[in-house]
Amino acid sequence: MITLYTWSTPNGRKASIMFEEIGLPYAVKAVDLSHGEQFAPDFLRISPNNKIPAIVDDAAIGGPLAIFESGAVLTYLADRSGRLLAPEGPARYRALEWLHWSIGGLGPMLGQLVYFARRCEPPIPLPVTRFTQEADRLLGVLDRRLNDAPFLAGDDYSIADIAAYTWALTATTALSDVLATALVSKPGLHRWLAQLSRRPAVTRGLQIPPDP
Repeated sequence: MITLYTWSTPNGRKASIMFEEIGLPYAVKAVDLSHGEQFAPDFLRISPNNKIPAIVDDAAIGGPLAIFESGAVLTYLADRSGRLLAPEGPARYRALEWLHWSIGGLGPMLGQLVYFARRCEPPIPLPVTRFTQEADRLLGVLDRRLNDAPFLAGDDYSIADIAAYTWALTATTALSDVLATALVSKPGLHRWLAQLSRRPAVTRGLQIPPDP
């Protein structure tokens, strides 16, 4: 059995969508970020950076294996299941480059925008402007790629799409007013979002764990 340690955030829901897509049995352990459970000593032994998601695979080769960081979790589960990531060749590395683009750029920049535009009272104009501009640029990168190919890695849906989807969804929901101008005239982005949102596994994964 694999245990998923997660919470109702875009990063956490990357992992739950992945589990629902690949069909591996898993148990969910909610880590309530609002109550500081990510700093508990037992969780820090699994995720030293006190972030979700993290997993523990009790059936891993060589004994129980803990993995933290969403990109590492997605890659491990893809290799473990043989799904959503090519085993070798250009298709694998195309997916991995877009995976790392997302976890190194799209997620962090949108996360900062959520903080400064939504959580700060009152919002702080300078960082809101800075991260709005960067979000616009990154969403433009995403749109151009998705005008050229059905999915981020090319013709096939992959872990790269899962990693980018949860944050792109946040851009069009929680940040829709802040990014209203940035979201105009991005047909590739909106086509892709609608396509992924119709996947049953995506719908299920977005509900795990339920919003508090």
